[in-house]
Amino acid sequence: MTQLLLIAHTPLAQAFKSCAMHTYPECSADVLALDVLPEWDAAKVEAEARLLLAHHQGDVLILTDMLGATPANGAQRLAGDHVRVVSGLNVPMLWRALCYRQQALDVIADKALTGACVHELGCTS
Repeated sequence: MTQLLLIAHTPLAQAFKSCAMHTYPECSADVLALDVLPEWDAAKVEAEARLLLAHHQGDVLILTDMLGATPANGAQRLAGDHVRVVSGLNVPMLWRALCYRQQALDVIADKALTGACVHELGCTS
């Protein structure tokens, strides 16, 4: 099963994990949260993420809060064949990743990206 790692400025990662557990409580072991402290740099984020993932052997989808910020920069250092990084974390992105967690890593990453889009339902005035 794909491990989901949320990396965001503190306290967002843990807050998003709490939100995920509200809807998908059965996934608690599959969702990890790393709250990045203000004094951390990308190397520290990478090191802390590697510690969290030390016992996981499968694929990992990392969701970060903001492209170009320290959490995303640290996460990018982990990207590879079995690790994908998607930035712009929001609730629809998170829930889609969890909903499709049984799929292949690339499918989950694509589904998460779709959740990141704004979908307008129509507006009447």
